[in-house]
Amino acid sequence: MEILDGKKVSNDIKNEITIEVDKMKSRGEKVPHLAAIIVGSDGASLTYVGSKVKACERVGFESTLVKMPSTTSEVELLHKIEDLNEDDAIDGFIVQLPLPPQIDTQKILMAIDPDKDVDGFHPTNFGKMALDMSTFIPATPFGILELLERYEVDTKGKHTVVIGRSHIVGRPMSILMGRRGWPGNSTVTLTHSHTKNITQIISQADIVITALGTPNFLKAEMVKDDAVIIDVGITRVTDDTRERGYRIVGDVDFENVSKKASYITPVPGGVGPMTIAMLLKNTLLARERHKLNI
Repeated sequence: MEILDGKKVSNDIKNEITIEVDKMKSRGEKVPHLAAIIVGSDGASLTYVGSKVKACERVGFESTLVKMPSTTSEVELLHKIEDLNEDDAIDGFIVQLPLPPQIDTQKILMAIDPDKDVDGFHPTNFGKMALDMSTFIPATPFGILELLERYEVDTKGKHTVVIGRSHIVGRPMSILMGRRGWPGNSTVTLTHSHTKNITQIISQADIVITALGTPNFLKAEMVKDDAVIIDVGITRVTDDTRERGYRIVGDVDFENVSKKASYITPVPGGVGPMTIAMLLKNTLLARERHKLNI
C-alpha cells in the first residue's frame, strides 16, 4: 500500500509555481493576481479563504480578499462580480460557497467571466472540459488527476467507480476518468443515493473515488484487493479528546481499507491540500492566457 501524499505533492506544485513567478518577475512581467469574494462569516469558509490568501503569498501571487456582509443582496454581489470581471489587474477570482439563502448560487456562477473562472464552475468551462477542450478544470478533480499522474497510477482500461454526483467533484470526475488520455481511459460507473446494489458495484472497482461527506462510509469488505482509493470526503466529527473538540474524518474507514488498497489518500493530507494548489495552477494558467490576449 502506498499513500497518495497530497501534502507533499501540493508543496511540490507550489514550489514549481514559485519558480515560474520568479521568472515572470525577472522579466518585469505582471505576476498572477487572484481575488476571492466571501459573503458572510461562516467559520469554515473564512478559514478556507484565508488559506488561499496565504498560498498566494507563498508562491508570489498578488491576492485580493473581498469581504461582504451576510445581508448582501444578490444585486450587490452581481455588481461586485462585474467589477472584478472588468478589472484587468485581476487574472482570476472565486466566489466562496456556500452563499446566504437570499442569493441564487447558479446566477452568481453564471455571472463570472469564464476567462477568470479559476474554480472551473461556469457552464462554458464545464462544457469545454466535457468535450476534452483546454479549459479550467475544477480544482478538486484537477488535484485528483495530478495525484494519479505523479504517482503513475495506471487508469487505462480500469473500472472506476465514483460515489457522489455533485457538480464540484463527482460529475466532473466521472467525465475526466473516462476521457481519452492519461489519467483517463477508464470505464466509469457514477453512483449516487438512488443506485441499487451499490456495494456490489464498488466491490468490482479498480479505482474508487468517493465524495459523499459520510464519515467512514467505505468499509474494507466493500473493496477488492489492490484497489486505488481516493477519499474526497471531509467531515468534522466531535472528539472531546482533541484540543479543538473535533477531528477530521473522510468517507473511508482508512485504518481497515488501507490494508487492502494499493494506493490510498489520507484525510486530512490527501485531496484537500491539492485543491488549493490546483487553484493556484489555474490562476497561473489564467495569467498566461491573458498575456496572449493583450
